[in-house]
Amino acid sequence: MTDWAAARVAAIVCLCVAAPTYGEVRQTIDFARDIRPILSNHCFRCHGPDAGKRQAGLRFDLRENALAELDSGKRAIVPGAPDEGELIRRVYSDDESEQMPPPELKKPLNDEQRSLLKQWIADGAQYSDHWSFRPLTRPELPHVEDTADWSNNEIDLFVLERLRSAGLQPMPAADRRTLLRRVTLDLTGLPPTPEEVTAFLSDRRSDAYERVVDRLLASPRFGERMAMLWLDLARYADTDGYEKDSHRQMWPYRDWVIEAFNENMPFDQFTIEQLAGDLLPNATSNQLVASAFNRNGPTTSESGVDPAEFAAKYAIDRVNTTGTIWLGITVGCAECHDHKYDPITAKDYYRLFAFFNQVPEEPLYEGADSPPSIPVPSAAQESRLTELALQKATLTSELEAIGTQSGGEEAAAAELRNRLDSLASQEKELLATVPKVRVMRDVPQRRPTNILMRGDYRNPGEEVAPGVPESLGKLPDNEPATRLTLARWLISGQNPLTPRVTTSRLWQVCFGYGLVRTMADFGSQGEWPTHPELLEWLASRFVESGWDVKGMLRLIVTSSTYRQDSRIIPELQQRDPENRLLARGPRHRMPAEMIRDNALFMSGLLHEQLGGPSVHPYHPPGLWEEQAWADSPWKTWKQGHGQDLYRRGLYTFWKRSVLYPQFALFDAADRTVCAVSRPITNTPLQAFVTLNETTYVEAARVFAQRLMQEAPVDEPKKIEWGFELALSRPPSPAEQDRMRTLLRQMRANYQNQPTDAEQLLSVGERPRPDELDPVELAAWTCVTHVILNLDETMTKE
Repeated sequence: MTDWAAARVAAIVCLCVAAPTYGEVRQTIDFARDIRPILSNHCFRCHGPDAGKRQAGLRFDLRENALAELDSGKRAIVPGAPDEGELIRRVYSDDESEQMPPPELKKPLNDEQRSLLKQWIADGAQYSDHWSFRPLTRPELPHVEDTADWSNNEIDLFVLERLRSAGLQPMPAADRRTLLRRVTLDLTGLPPTPEEVTAFLSDRRSDAYERVVDRLLASPRFGERMAMLWLDLARYADTDGYEKDSHRQMWPYRDWVIEAFNENMPFDQFTIEQLAGDLLPNATSNQLVASAFNRNGPTTSESGVDPAEFAAKYAIDRVNTTGTIWLGITVGCAECHDHKYDPITAKDYYRLFAFFNQVPEEPLYEGADSPPSIPVPSAAQESRLTELALQKATLTSELEAIGTQSGGEEAAAAELRNRLDSLASQEKELLATVPKVRVMRDVPQRRPTNILMRGDYRNPGEEVAPGVPESLGKLPDNEPATRLTLARWLISGQNPLTPRVTTSRLWQVCFGYGLVRTMADFGSQGEWPTHPELLEWLASRFVESGWDVKGMLRLIVTSSTYRQDSRIIPELQQRDPENRLLARGPRHRMPAEMIRDNALFMSGLLHEQLGGPSVHPYHPPGLWEEQAWADSPWKTWKQGHGQDLYRRGLYTFWKRSVLYPQFALFDAADRTVCAVSRPITNTPLQAFVTLNETTYVEAARVFAQRLMQEAPVDEPKKIEWGFELALSRPPSPAEQDRMRTLLRQMRANYQNQPTDAEQLLSVGERPRPDELDPVELAAWTCVTHVILNLDETMTKE
């Protein structure tokens, strides 16, 4: 019996042995895990933190209040005596006039929830802080017997303990081809080459896989892969949004992000430079560009709107984005009132707001260089500007030496002035081509900040000072309350949320989902971590490592948990369809940019230039015109040519009102707001894109050219090489037969319809070699088009 077959039998046996339903058996009731979500979803609406909606003066989020005597003389909760309290009486009541939650809310409790509440009260009704607000502590490694044959690092101990508690066993390791493709896609966004596959298969050293991981983490493609995810969080775009959706020049910020990931900038420094790079002592140009993070949000230049309203909107966007990325909680819910579910008050919200409403910006400014902004010349532009400055200084010195003398000297002075004017003109023309990036800066005198009642900028309430939510701690007493202090607090030991949220996000890079599935909500309305102790251990390890991003990803992808086969047996499909217990390897469709990048990469079209301005690849005509306002100067998509057509999707021009259609159909974010994850949908329109859109048809044609020119002469070898390029594996005999049958059919079709062949081969700007027979090339193009459209081609497994 093979290792795979034996492991499969073992998994089936484990599934059939009196295993519990999904998850592990509850030994004790934990308030934060088991009870607070019930109260939050069903009771907090009327008896929670929001004083404005609270009824009967009763609130269940605080133990002393929940146990206090009510106006009626009764108590909602009597610890140790559930039947004596109003809570249990009312949730079990059949009388609709007393029943809780009230029937009209249509949120009844089920029998399990009622039973949990009753048992919790019987056990003493103990409260505990929500798990994500507790101090971060590194748990002990679990003791799991017989792990030597499977466990590769500490991650595996936590996962194996959870699997065994659920009566499951992990799947065996994926085959080496699948594993190499998986990790290469995860860490670079592109597949391995056939040469890389061959090298890995022939490397029998015990650390061959770890060597591959180190190579991938050192690749400049790594920064591009990670930046693609971060730009969704940073709501990066090339336009302003709103009705005009004017163009802006923020791409140097994108380049900074790529470089930061490639250099493995520690995440704490990564945080500080983006939130407060402008406030660092002797801030460099790069640190100023990093601060553009907080200028990425949408802005408007619409006439007739109130500047004060949009100044408030911009600060609100910065608060909400910061809260989502670094705290992982829905702080935005407190914009209008105290948070209904989490310990965030409206006062807390506007204390954060006070950090971000100090920018000396013009809220309705129209132009890419919306102040405050700085020029960010390229290396070549910087060199030329330096050269011009030196020449001007030399001529100025010569002119001063001549003075006001007459005669020949006067003529020489006139010549020098003309040359200076020429240099000034050259400098002005060059500066006009230098991008100006919007950056952060604070006004010299701090603006007062007031709570905006119900979020209305026209209705200011109590004045507040900058600060952090009281439930999470406070800023150091000896530090000024600036964005720099806030940034340092976010990555300090006082705040336990940032390491948990960031670690879960890095897990999401590899598995498609975080250890907390609700990545935008680590609060009481969010889901409990699938592996709480593993998350705590990883978050602690992340901080202790010096916030080492590459190190954390290396730990994850070298674990046996990550290396598991992603195939799913029917019994496991029934028990754990979403793979929450991690009983198999990750498998999911790739994001929009990666699908396109992979097609270009396989064909050989991909132009791997690192960084630079956004580009304009093929685009359906007319879409921008439909959305453009009046006589907008940005009414038409101006398609690029040459290498600009084949850059990675990361560099595609990102227009908020008209998202690049290929990406929109594959669930990309429009980046109007911070997006922590993208949905994965399957629609017929996606097939229309990959079957008909110019990029994919051209990629199939150039892919076919590669097979005809670079692959071995015989057809089976060409097909095999095509599969190796796309899937990192050879085709099965059945796949080989189907591809050869298709080739014969298409060859016959185009021999009878040569004009159809010419029409197919005319798609795209990349020239086709004259020496290739059109009929043969068209037939092979159909074969490669099928390969590009395979589910496996667009899936990481």
